[in-house]
Amino acid sequence: MLAGGAALSILGAGPGHARGVEVACPAGRFIGEAGSDGVSCFLGIRYGTAARFRRAEPVSPSPDPVRAVAFGPACPQRSRRQPQSEDCLTLNVWTPSPRRGAGLAVLFYVHGGAFAFGSASDPVVDGARLAAREVVVVSANHRLNALGYLYLAGLDPSFVDSGNLGQHDLVLALAWVRANVAAFGGDPARVTAVGDSGGGGKVTTLLAMPAAAGLIHRAVTMSGQQVTVSGPNNATRRARSYLARLGIASPAALLDQPVERLVDALDAEDPVAGGPVHMGPVLDMRALSRHPFCPDAHPLLLGVPMLSGTTHDETRGFSGPDDPFVTGMDWTNLPARIVGELPVDLPAEWIIAEYRRRMPGASAADLYFAVTTAGRSWRGQIEVAEARARAGAPIWCYRMDFASRADPRRGAFHGIDLSLLFGNLAAPGAGTGIGADARHVSDSLQRAFLAFAKGKGLGWQPYTLARRTTMTFDVVSRAVDDPRRWERELFARAPYRQPGS
Repeated sequence: MLAGGAALSILGAGPGHARGVEVACPAGRFIGEAGSDGVSCFLGIRYGTAARFRRAEPVSPSPDPVRAVAFGPACPQRSRRQPQSEDCLTLNVWTPSPRRGAGLAVLFYVHGGAFAFGSASDPVVDGARLAAREVVVVSANHRLNALGYLYLAGLDPSFVDSGNLGQHDLVLALAWVRANVAAFGGDPARVTAVGDSGGGGKVTTLLAMPAAAGLIHRAVTMSGQQVTVSGPNNATRRARSYLARLGIASPAALLDQPVERLVDALDAEDPVAGGPVHMGPVLDMRALSRHPFCPDAHPLLLGVPMLSGTTHDETRGFSGPDDPFVTGMDWTNLPARIVGELPVDLPAEWIIAEYRRRMPGASAADLYFAVTTAGRSWRGQIEVAEARARAGAPIWCYRMDFASRADPRRGAFHGIDLSLLFGNLAAPGAGTGIGADARHVSDSLQRAFLAFAKGKGLGWQPYTLARRTTMTFDVVSRAVDDPRRWERELFARAPYRQPGS
């Protein structure tokens, strides 16, 4: 073993056990497992440690080899994911060539979950199948909800970084990648950050953070953007509501609370938008000194090429076709339900009339999903794409049109492209089916992402204001100029308000 270098050892294994693989890097020596597919995985590597509501610090290297064969815990959250722990700053590496000099492009995956929940260990985002295509895949857990984004600085200046701790965690994980990924076969100068849903918002926000400059060389957002972050005054109002729900007057008292209580209180009323309290990145004038895409594209992110995607039926991913919310949809309650979802202020009755004129045979539920997909989910992508196009910064756009084979009523729902990207078509919740058509679309999407990560041609033109070219992925994929133009123009009549800001 070469001290501080990148020596690789293949360790023996007994019958029925995976072979051990040991890699040495500046962060220490890690023992992972070599799979039958030729991909070695190193799971649950600790990259940071942190006190509650404080910035994380790097972990000191252990003098002994560390077994990295099990995922680390998820950040405490309101979900059934287990285990959960505040000590959650771990990352995972999948590599087909765990040796220095391989020089493979790196995909750094940031999980979704609206800044409130999620995990890098969900089966649908296991990185082995994607890594088998000659790329190093890294994913990271980080702090979420109140633990990662509760802005307390407006109430107690000693908690100056609390509103963006989840983002700081990701910066620390990316710094770990820069320092260590070469030992696992990756090229630290070719790191593409990929985020889906809330993870896309995190990636977009990272690009606007000076602390992350130089750590991300290309970026991909999948159904998630961050045009504006939360303003500090609204974030302070949310913090007050959260403290009131806990019955606590001082932020300092949060330090002694059981983490279970902190999670339970996430159902506090959001005083800005209603519903459960939102917590996300904050314009704190430290980590973030301006919004990513308001009033225009942040200068920091203009030099980072972007690939941005949505799905054809985004909001069908949030309500099952048999949910009472959907089955009870009719023309009388449709206007109020649309208003509650749209980040644009337009008359609901007028929107419905325009859609009924274009889609005369659609049911009330069909219109709800079409309207909210275009006006809520797709609009954020348009804001980002057009801002970059105006600035002359390259961005390629795609739309996933491949509809669920597990339940065709769900269409191309929010997140369906995630399982197609990672190739985990049989994972719980993937919804794609495992047929030849799904495998074909998965292959097409993976080829596009890997071409982008390697700086190669994508097969379609960047988005411009003249053409608005968008690749539509399906069994037969094709580039389309200005798809759904009438919907884009309809919602362009009103300014966009980033949810949670």
